Amino acid sequence: MASPNCLFSLVLLAIFMPTLLARVSSSSSSLSSSLNISGSNTDLAALLAFKGQLSDPLGVLASNWTTDMSFCRWVGVSCSRRRQRVTALSLPDMPLQGELSPHIGNLSFLSLLNLTNTGLVGAIPADIGRLHRLRHLLLAHNHLSDAIPPTIGNLTRLEFLYLSENRLSEQIPPGLFENLRSLHSISIATNHLTGHIPSYLFNNTPALRFIDMGNNSLSGPIPHGVASLPMLEFLSLQDNYLSGPVPPTIFNMSRLQSMFLVDNNLTGSIPNNQSFNLPALQWISLFKNNFEGRIPSGLAECQYLEGLDLHFNLFSDVVPTWLAQLPRLTHLILGGNYLVGSMPANLSNLSRLTLLELSLCNLTGDIPKELGLMKELSYLSLGSNQLTGVIPISLWNLSKLSFLDLSVNQLSGSIPVNLPLPALSRLILFSNNLKGNLDFLSSLSNCRNLETIEIDDNSFTGVLPDIVGNLSTNLLWFSARNNKLTGGVPSTLSNLSSLETFVFSNNLLTGEIPESITRMQNLVAFHVDSNDISGPIPTQIGRLRRLQKLDLHGNKLIGSVPDSISNLSMIEWISLCENHLNSTLSGSLFHLDKLILLNLSHNSFSGPLPADVSGLKQVNYLDFSSNLFLGSIPKSLGELRMLTVMDLSHNFFEDSIPDSFQELTGLVSLGLSSNNLSGTIPQFLANFTSLTFLDISFNELEGKIPKGGVFSNITLQYLMGNAGLCGAPRLGFLPCLEKSHSTNRRFIKFLVPAVTIAFGSVILCVYLIIKRKLTKKGKVQASIFEAKYGSLGKASCKSDVFSYGIMLLEVFTAKKPTDPMFDAELNIRQWVHQAFPMKIASVVDEQLLNDASSSACNMNNFLSPIFELGLLCSSDSPDQRLSMSDVTVALKTIKKDYVKPTSATAQGAAQ
Repeated sequence: MASPNCLFSLVLLAIFMPTLLARVSSSSSSLSSSLNISGSNTDLAALLAFKGQLSDPLGVLASNWTTDMSFCRWVGVSCSRRRQRVTALSLPDMPLQGELSPHIGNLSFLSLLNLTNTGLVGAIPADIGRLHRLRHLLLAHNHLSDAIPPTIGNLTRLEFLYLSENRLSEQIPPGLFENLRSLHSISIATNHLTGHIPSYLFNNTPALRFIDMGNNSLSGPIPHGVASLPMLEFLSLQDNYLSGPVPPTIFNMSRLQSMFLVDNNLTGSIPNNQSFNLPALQWISLFKNNFEGRIPSGLAECQYLEGLDLHFNLFSDVVPTWLAQLPRLTHLILGGNYLVGSMPANLSNLSRLTLLELSLCNLTGDIPKELGLMKELSYLSLGSNQLTGVIPISLWNLSKLSFLDLSVNQLSGSIPVNLPLPALSRLILFSNNLKGNLDFLSSLSNCRNLETIEIDDNSFTGVLPDIVGNLSTNLLWFSARNNKLTGGVPSTLSNLSSLETFVFSNNLLTGEIPESITRMQNLVAFHVDSNDISGPIPTQIGRLRRLQKLDLHGNKLIGSVPDSISNLSMIEWISLCENHLNSTLSGSLFHLDKLILLNLSHNSFSGPLPADVSGLKQVNYLDFSSNLFLGSIPKSLGELRMLTVMDLSHNFFEDSIPDSFQELTGLVSLGLSSNNLSGTIPQFLANFTSLTFLDISFNELEGKIPKGGVFSNITLQYLMGNAGLCGAPRLGFLPCLEKSHSTNRRFIKFLVPAVTIAFGSVILCVYLIIKRKLTKKGKVQASIFEAKYGSLGKASCKSDVFSYGIMLLEVFTAKKPTDPMFDAELNIRQWVHQAFPMKIASVVDEQLLNDASSSACNMNNFLSPIFELGLLCSSDSPDQRLSMSDVTVALKTIKKDYVKPTSATAQGAAQ
């Protein structure tokens, strides 16, 4: 039985229990409410800090995120019902523009952060790693930079990580996915990430289904851990620098549906047979790698395969016939490999195929006519093979065909007049053996989507019909160069209002360029070069405001360059060479500031060039050669600092080479030959490090030839025809000698004995004449004289002139007729004659050249006449030799011409 005290306590408890419970409940509720208010304030502060970092150009946040209503009602914000805490912040495609605030890490209940395509910049804050409830982190399509913060690895509940299409850089943090066992999808594609993919990056991500790391700068091997992901369905590592073989187990993944390894440096072969098992595979693209071996036959078991792209690898095989067993295949791309043999006709079984790409292989034989049964085919590329025969008629019946490339083959025959190809967009048939006329263009007028016609490098004949004006107004490109087309350019061409490129070079076109083409406002390139087109350049050609390339060279155009050409503000290329244009040039041509190439060579342009040509600021190639230009070369050419090639040769330019040319340091080729240029060769040309070709021949240049640079390897043909040049003995130019006293005395030492011997020879000659009158010699004596002095076999003054000539050659060459270098086939006179006059320096006494300094004396004015006199005196026939009196006069003249300037120099030095 209970004691009275115990009973009393129970009674009191029963009386006061309701009150106590009410108070406890009230206290607990107050604590919970207090905590909720505190958390809400934290979220509010974080959201306001987030807003404060953004410029919000449309004012969406400024007008909606206000404190007069609950933040749970703000646009893009979602809260939990019970606690009123922020669980989602989603503002995709809203132009917020600004940095992501680190206070975002205070939204501790956040499970979804979606700021895709909002204009975010700067780094991803490390504080984002404090969002432990986060499942979706979606920051793609922004301008975020710097490294991926390793703290993302703390988000243990993360399922979706999308950071693609930003500017993230540096390496992938090694432990980024170590604790992310729930990770389902990752996309960090299209950034600037570098380095290797960490070896163990995927070792603890068993739930991973989607990997996209494409379009970065990742290098090294593909980690083997990728192949251990049992749930993986999508793998893209394309457009990186990955190398080495692909882990073979990747080709044995039962759930893998898509594999994109495009544009890497991957090598090795693809496993076959039992090692290849991808039963769920829908797309595989290995384009642009270095895979080799045969095309894996295991692909024949991939019954869900829709796309197979092995383009540009090193596979060696035939086109497999088992490809016809892939019923779902829509894209077959095998081009750019070493495929041989013919195309299998059973490819026509691929009834769903829309794209067939087998270009750049070594396929032979005919195009199977069965391809015409592939009714879904819209893209057919068989270019750059060795296919022969005619184009099957069945191909022209593919009603959905929009792209047809059969270029660079050996196809023959003509194109049918009727082409029922209503969907055709691009027709590419260049570099074949096709022939016939262009009547098929009439049926192409039904192709309203036609954008490209390329029929270059064939044997098409006939005229370009007027019907061309009825082609699609969407036509952008029309080229038929290197055919045998005749007639003129039809005026109806101007109906092609969208045409950008017209190329009919190297045909047999005649007539004039119609003025109507100036209405083609979208024309970018107009090439009708190498034809027989006559008449003037259209006067209103300046209306083609988008024109960038104008090539009319190799025709028979006459008249002037229209002034309106100055309105071609986009022009980059003008070639008018090899025509009959014959006017002066106006200054308007030289204000085209985007022009890169200007070629006016081989015409009859005349008069001086405008003084100011500096408007050609971008010009790289300038050719005015073979015209009738005269006057001085404009100094303003020196302001065209982008020039690499300039040719002004074969004109009538005069005066000196402008000093302003020293600014043209990028010149690679400079042609100034066959003008009337005077003065010296500028030394700065030897300092141009890029200059590899220089032709200044046949001018009136004088003085010392510079040394170094382009002059180190220059040959005689690029300097000849300038009589006053000196200083290059290896090319036959004598040294530029100074008229110093010591040198003068040495030359006088040579001249005085020569003159003395000449007088002595005259006396000897007189003596011989007297002696001949007193005594007659026999035939033996005559034979001796014939052998020594000439073919007439009798003594005369001519005989002594011969001896004197040989003596002159001996004195100035320091050689003797008996030297070992001379024999029955080469004597001293023949040796000197071979060097005279251009290479005379090569036979002059080296001691004489060394003693003569390189300033003042002109060697050509002294040594050339001396050697010429020696050669004349030693002619084989006596009748060709000078008389001794003429020799004396010649020597006196040489001495006078030499001593006179020497005396003047000496007097000047004395003063």
